[in-house]
Amino acid sequence: MNILSNIGKVITVFLEETGKFSFFLMRTLRALTGRWYFKNIFQQILFIGYYSLPVVALTSFFTGGALALQIYYGGNQFNSESIVSSIVALGITRELGPVLGGIVVAGRVSAAIAAEIGTMRVTEQIDALKSLSTDPYEYLVLPRVIAGIITLPLLIFFADIIGIMGGWFIATQSLDFNGDVYLQNTESFLEISDITSGLIKASIFGLIITLMGCYNGFYSSGGAQGVGSATTNAVVSSSILILASNYIMTTLFFAA
Repeated sequence: MNILSNIGKVITVFLEETGKFSFFLMRTLRALTGRWYFKNIFQQILFIGYYSLPVVALTSFFTGGALALQIYYGGNQFNSESIVSSIVALGITRELGPVLGGIVVAGRVSAAIAAEIGTMRVTEQIDALKSLSTDPYEYLVLPRVIAGIITLPLLIFFADIIGIMGGWFIATQSLDFNGDVYLQNTESFLEISDITSGLIKASIFGLIITLMGCYNGFYSSGGAQGVGSATTNAVVSSSILILASNYIMTTLFFAA
């Protein structure tokens, strides 16, 4: 009976959270037809995009370098060292750039959004917005979601370039590759569809990151402890959904 009771509690919590998120999503979509706060959108573009550039650049550079080393030493067993440039380019643009960039941004942005909105919730600032006839979905949620959808593809495009250059740097400095030949092989092998597929993924990841941050912050309760839980839940849920949606989109793009 205890097992059945626990299963029932899990199902109840799942259905409750699904219902709350569905309502939250519908209210966010409805806010598209309301007032747009362009100043808030611009501020969020700076926060999500510009201020995330350093951490995304470092992550991409070292990922590209490590990928080049692994492919070189793995291909060395089969005399296939020449594939380093092409596999690094594909790995970065299709998978590692969007996924790692998305997870890094989720750790920074989703947590910050959840903490900010969660603090506003527990200190009743969101209720104050309503009393001033300001829709919190239009003022708080929509600018962050729009900024996330816009800036993540730009960030990931930048990350792709840095990641490929990280692979080039390691290949030329540590593995004795010819730099010009490496870049020519990358350019000849890489296709536009490889880049665009990663940028489409990035837009979806931006939507996930901002929605999870806003949702967990919006429904936080219980003071400082509740805000901390909302922050943790935002990062965990964003990371899991990024990985799950990445698998689905990869299947649609390349396995169909």
